Amino acid sequence: MAHGTAHIGDTPWRTEIVVGGHAITADEPEALGGQGAGPAPYDLLLASLGACTAITLKMYAARKGWPLQSLDVELHLGGGKDGMHIERRLAIIGLDENQKARLADIAERTPVTLTLKGGLPIETTLA
Repeated sequence: MAHGTAHIGDTPWRTEIVVGGHAITADEPEALGGQGAGPAPYDLLLASLGACTAITLKMYAARKGWPLQSLDVELHLGGGKDGMHIERRLAIIGLDENQKARLADIAERTPVTLTLKGGLPIETTLA
């Protein structure tokens, strides 16, 4: 389905990622000892959710023939280790209130949303 790699070398905490044929640099902010050369891991998690939400809702609106002009997805990760949560806010231009409500409902069932809500087993092996 999807494949990615991540490589870290001598530069703390800069990580070179290749996923879907695209190169991305991840890093930690200077306050955490990084250089801020790219998004931090949780930022990348929010980016994935935001992209999936925007793409899925745009596809749905297009399939319905709705006049969606723009869609902004604002995301905030909050809480601590035992109680983390994501707040998602949709700003939709060009649709009536019923259409907006339908997109908000669809947002709860995008693929990345369902993966995050359901959890995902991870198996780790040594190469």
